[in-house]
Amino acid sequence: MGLKGMIGKGKRSQEVTDAIVRNKAVYFAAVGGAGALLSKAIVASEVIAYDDLGTEAIRKLTVENFPAIVVIDSEGSNLYETVVPKA
Repeated sequence: MGLKGMIGKGKRSQEVTDAIVRNKAVYFAAVGGAGALLSKAIVASEVIAYDDLGTEAIRKLTVENFPAIVVIDSEGSNLYETVVPKA
């Protein structure tokens, strides 16, 4: 549907990983608990869907110097599986 990247802080299901690969997208991980720091990198925000949901609406963000890393790339490489030890 045009989504090329998403930001989160946890693992994604295999179904989501498959969709990331299929759509040549990426999944970024941001530091949990650092919302105030992360919000400083947002220079513009536009609601693109579900405006009636308020803060839960889907937004297009324009960011600069956003402190996040690519966890799942467009080929399906997943740092949660290759770097983080399994408990």
